[in-house]
Amino acid sequence: MEISPADVVSRRASTWDGIKVEVVQSVTHDQVEFRFRAPCHLLLVYEEGVRDEGETAVGGLPPSTLRTLRRKLTFVPAGHEYREWQRPRVRSRIICFYFDPAKLPIHSDASPTAASLAPRLFFENNVLWDTAVKLAIAMEDGCESEHYCEALGVVVAHELLRMHVNLQRRRPPARGSLAVWQQRIVAAYIEEHLAEPIPLNVLAKLVHLSPYYFCRAFKQSFGIPPHRYHIKRRIERAKTLLADPASSVTDVALELGFSETSSFSAAFRHTAGTTPSEYRRTLA
Repeated sequence: MEISPADVVSRRASTWDGIKVEVVQSVTHDQVEFRFRAPCHLLLVYEEGVRDEGETAVGGLPPSTLRTLRRKLTFVPAGHEYREWQRPRVRSRIICFYFDPAKLPIHSDASPTAASLAPRLFFENNVLWDTAVKLAIAMEDGCESEHYCEALGVVVAHELLRMHVNLQRRRPPARGSLAVWQQRIVAAYIEEHLAEPIPLNVLAKLVHLSPYYFCRAFKQSFGIPPHRYHIKRRIERAKTLLADPASSVTDVALELGFSETSSFSAAFRHTAGTTPSEYRRTLA
């Protein structure tokens, strides 16, 4: 992966058969750019990271300006382009896994092929994140057991493939509704991009449908249109954030992508039937 300027990060790497793991950590708050395109797969695990400004793009997906990157993951299949720039508020720490497609642990017809692995931007997976962080700590502590570190890398590869298998499962849909695999992909994408505008055509493209048919099928599956579902999920996330007394209503509004506290309060009242401040008082 190309990083510029090179002196704003520290890099530490280890390599095993078919797997390379690199811990990339910011050492300043200066703007930094990342670029990658190679015949290997790349998994980025954001252990830490909050940016004042920035954008991340993976070929085939809409770019994201998400600010809080901690616990997020991004997958870049071999041959796809990854670009990111950021001005970090909190020094970022990214664990990068490079996988040789020819040596991935594929043992059955149910496993996805290299060609079928799809890019994913800023998703969450606790097993992948926890295992990656455990491996990074072992590397930095100078773990004497190379076999232990290599085993953790293999676990990450297995979990990555298992995640893609689950996403690709097909089940017959109810008449006029989205298939289960389509529901999972769309719901996960919305959850991963709550703080951003999500155009209807972007969601439709994810599940290979026209915007018109997608909108009808989505409502049939979820009971409400995509836009209302997106707002509802933002407000549900807001309720969780409001439970933290250290976060102000304005902080919560900004984290969820509202440019003004007033627009956040209006959306919250419309969905929850009360204002954010009133809701917080009920938690006391």
